[in-house]
Amino acid sequence: MLNLNSLDDNSNTNSGHDLVSLNVGGEVYATTLDTLTRCRDSMLGAMFTGQLPVVKDARGNVFIDRDGKVFRHILNFLRSSSLDLPESFTELALLRREADFFQIHPLLEEIRRYEASVPLSLRAGPLGAMMIVNVESKVRVLHFNLRHGPENYELRTCSVPAFTVDLFCTWGAFLALLCQHFSYRTTQGLSSVRPWSQNRMKLEWAPKPDELPQEQYDKQRYRGLIARGLETTQSEDIMNAHRILCEVTDMQGFVEELLKVSLAEGFRVDVVTPDPAEILNCTSLRLVKG
Repeated sequence: MLNLNSLDDNSNTNSGHDLVSLNVGGEVYATTLDTLTRCRDSMLGAMFTGQLPVVKDARGNVFIDRDGKVFRHILNFLRSSSLDLPESFTELALLRREADFFQIHPLLEEIRRYEASVPLSLRAGPLGAMMIVNVESKVRVLHFNLRHGPENYELRTCSVPAFTVDLFCTWGAFLALLCQHFSYRTTQGLSSVRPWSQNRMKLEWAPKPDELPQEQYDKQRYRGLIARGLETTQSEDIMNAHRILCEVTDMQGFVEELLKVSLAEGFRVDVVTPDPAEILNCTSLRLVKG
């Protein structure tokens, strides 16, 4: 290890304009000491002010064992204090991890702003991501006693529609987005939908029929499904948008909500079973991104 009191082994003093050659994961960069120490409280700032030791490769470049290709975006941010990413950039998670490793807090803040402003489809999800959806609808016949008095009971029968969705998606970030879009309605209020695994989600719900008393509905531990949407003013100003909750009462409503979210994120319908012309009444659906 070599303590960096000077980037020039033959000199004990350095100005901010001294050139520095870096080998980051096999990628060689040339910059100035002033750029590297722009954020003094970062790891780079500590390395190039002599607070941390550094190593050099056989050619005399300061060596850093990190991702070399994404380092160009870190270096550009230090040069301009601006996060300028190409439209096709799909390695935001890697950039965030590298910025965290180097402890460049202004860059981490810019990444958070970027994530909040850019659609999910531009942040992640390579072309070819696939989603397979299998849906099932059943009618359950429920028998229950309706009490009219202390010893006066009436036997009643009610049909309860029950729905099941088994969804597999190769794009984990989109699956997380779907979990945010849907919620269960229970006696305790709304509860989050959670994925079964990194790539799979299963939904089960049963809307309450009007003729079924609430206490009987709760007794069977049925739950409804809620979709979260955005509603804007007539000016369609997103700043004036607010969340609306919509109950999913049938499978057609679920498929419509699913298509609304997936098409907005770059998916397209690939296969519909049994009848492509009746997509809202499908039993199986495959979508691909691209």
